[in-house]
Amino acid sequence: MSTTETQRGSEWLERGGLRPTRQRLSLATLLIGDGKNRHVTAESLFEASRSTGEKVSLATVYNTLKAFCEAGLMREITVDGTKSYFDTYTADHPHFYWEDSQSLSDAPASELEISRLPQAPEGAEIASVDVVIRLRRK
Repeated sequence: MSTTETQRGSEWLERGGLRPTRQRLSLATLLIGDGKNRHVTAESLFEASRSTGEKVSLATVYNTLKAFCEAGLMREITVDGTKSYFDTYTADHPHFYWEDSQSLSDAPASELEISRLPQAPEGAEIASVDVVIRLRRK
């Protein structure tokens, strides 16, 4: 990883108020070091980390991704209530879920129209709305 990529990772952690431990910095650099947004699973990030020679456990990857989400650096998107994807692009936007490859990609927010949401039950407020559009190739 280049110095520029590592610097991006360090600045990203700083924006989230997270201490840049060696493992956090390594994972942050993999996630945003090239300046591009991405969707990952804990497993895919674990494999990417292992391929760089970084010694990090899958449990550490899960815990680190949760910390990144809590710091507002990422969003967790759950598909089918069982599989979690983590997105480095945190603005509200819809997603395409590709059933054949089990991958997630951004959908064009400008083409989505939600005209009305149901009223939240008494004592609750809507925190967010996640839109996942499932796709199957023809």
